[in-house]
Amino acid sequence: MTTFSVPGAELDTEFSDEHGHPVVQLHGLTSSRYRDRLLDLDLGRGLSGTRLLRYDARGHGRSTGRAVPEDYRWEVLAQDLLALLEHWFPGERVHGVGPSMGCATLLHAAVADPDRFAGLTLLVPPTAWESRRLKSADYLRAADVVERRGIDTFVAAGRLVPRPPATVDAPETVPDVSEALLPTLFRGAALTDLPEPEQVARIDVPVTILAWVDDPAHPLSTAERLAELLPDARLEVARIPADVARWPQVLADDVARHGR
Repeated sequence: MTTFSVPGAELDTEFSDEHGHPVVQLHGLTSSRYRDRLLDLDLGRGLSGTRLLRYDARGHGRSTGRAVPEDYRWEVLAQDLLALLEHWFPGERVHGVGPSMGCATLLHAAVADPDRFAGLTLLVPPTAWESRRLKSADYLRAADVVERRGIDTFVAAGRLVPRPPATVDAPETVPDVSEALLPTLFRGAALTDLPEPEQVARIDVPVTILAWVDDPAHPLSTAERLAELLPDARLEVARIPADVARWPQVLADDVARHGR
């Protein structure tokens, strides 16, 4: 494992070199490489024969970050990603995979540098556009709860929210973010949104969208809208844990197909 410097942060990275197609794997808000592994969202575990780069986003896991909400806007995370790709895979087209915040980061990066990606596997897209405005208020309230009552209160409140049926077998986890920095991350999430629909519609690479049902933070409506907007997209919807268990193979198939 090595670190990579970006403005305002040191990113903790992990690289597995099996001399194949380049792949980069991202994670979601408040998560990390380690936490996504626990949540069965480490789709890279099903890959072989690739050059796989995993990393913790700024402020998450083992990466550092500043208490500046604007640092955690998805556009900034996309610039971090593009800098990493230029370092590890200069001049190459990469396959990108990631859930939620990672999905959003990949979309922003693909808008900023359309020639960088050979394909994308997007997991559980987050709230966007109309639904994002409502979710932003939730993030601001969560930031206040952590500051005033502590992370334990925030985690306890999260236990009261019903899980999506496709995730009922996943173990209980806690944010892989320091308590001091967590309110800043939430405020940063409240400031950001997916690229505008007309920008998304110009991302002309093969995309697989993997969504699940009954999750207000990752509504099926966002996944369906992305599938309509993207020129070359297909959507798969998980309803039970066995559907999610297939996702590593979906990624492996995507990389084999898009990396030719």
